[in-house]
Amino acid sequence: MSRAEPSDRMTRAVVVAIIASALSVMLSAGIRQGFGLFLTPITAELGVGRETFGIAAAISNLMFGVPVMGFLAERFGSRLVLGTGGAIYAAGLLLVTQWVATAGLITGLGILVGIGLAATTYVVVLGALVQLVSPRQRGTVFGIITAMGSAGFLVMPPVAQWLVDTYGWQQAIRIEAVLILSVVLLSLGLPGKQKKGQQTAAGKVMEPEVPLWSFVREGFTKPSYLLLVSGFVVCGFHIAFIGTHLPVYLEDNGIGHIRGAALAFIGAFNLVGSLTFGWLADRLPRRFLLSFIYGMRGVILLIYLLTPITVGSTLLFSAAMGLLWLATVPVTSGTIALLFGPRYLAIMYGFVFFSHQVGAFFGAWWSGRVYDATGSYDLGFYVAIALGVYGLLVHLPIREKPVEMKLTQAHAAA
Repeated sequence: MSRAEPSDRMTRAVVVAIIASALSVMLSAGIRQGFGLFLTPITAELGVGRETFGIAAAISNLMFGVPVMGFLAERFGSRLVLGTGGAIYAAGLLLVTQWVATAGLITGLGILVGIGLAATTYVVVLGALVQLVSPRQRGTVFGIITAMGSAGFLVMPPVAQWLVDTYGWQQAIRIEAVLILSVVLLSLGLPGKQKKGQQTAAGKVMEPEVPLWSFVREGFTKPSYLLLVSGFVVCGFHIAFIGTHLPVYLEDNGIGHIRGAALAFIGAFNLVGSLTFGWLADRLPRRFLLSFIYGMRGVILLIYLLTPITVGSTLLFSAAMGLLWLATVPVTSGTIALLFGPRYLAIMYGFVFFSHQVGAFFGAWWSGRVYDATGSYDLGFYVAIALGVYGLLVHLPIREKPVEMKLTQAHAAA
């Protein structure tokens, strides 16, 4: 069967899918970004240290990254996975308010919200969209989706802080649960399960079926893919360390009143960074973009650690870090699509994203443990800086061309 040539013209179904994906990611990622604002009131009510909240956030990050959702989307379709994830996310938030105990925090925020996050963000929606848009549009479209996650960062943390200050932390979380339920409706805009040989909305015919597990196993023998897997650990550590602990770090330094603004600055500049790096990913070598992003993160963290913590220095730090916050997502996902093609992007990206969440687990939990043990976040900063250097170096050897998959060639020949 000959393949239809990719088209850059977007149909109405593709536009609807992009909008639904973007809004879903905006709500899911935006609400998650504000979790650090609940650390102080929840730990005060429970009478526990920061490590307890950190372990709940760490479990959430780990559950978020378990590479299951790509397989479920492949089996049942992105629409069903996204809608179910929105319902689970809301249930987890509500459980935290009804079971006010350490076990409730870990079960609700840690396990259920983690599962909901996994089903409502990038792995699922990018896996659906890669089947709908042409290769020439992927970096730009992925950048748009990532930027909408950034818009959620811009909007939700200040809203969450206002809700906590006005209504208390429990009512604030209940309101967020209602908001995330709208993802159930938005999921209807995504395509259902696509079948072998089905014509996509972009005019392409899906690639022939190949054995999934054989494809995955062979993929893990490719050096460039393994470098992406190991490098994304750095991104996860950075984001969880800052997102979970920056608000309380600002309180420790006497400027807690700007914690919502600091997170909003990250979101605002992340909007610019995601679009910019998504656009650049279609035009420049992606390995150099990734090395630049991670190296500059290390520089920014070092400068912030060595300068006095003031309102001005914090907002500059948030702006600079925001430009690089999720800039890795369109570049990394676009590289995976280049290496393996679109057919199993959700699954191959899912494993890379799991490494991201392993890093996030330690960024959230270990950093809280360090603070409880030493009374300082300095060691967390030093580790984050060192990881930035590692991220700069590990992406340079990546070869940006489609990998030769022997099983795919054998299947085509048969």
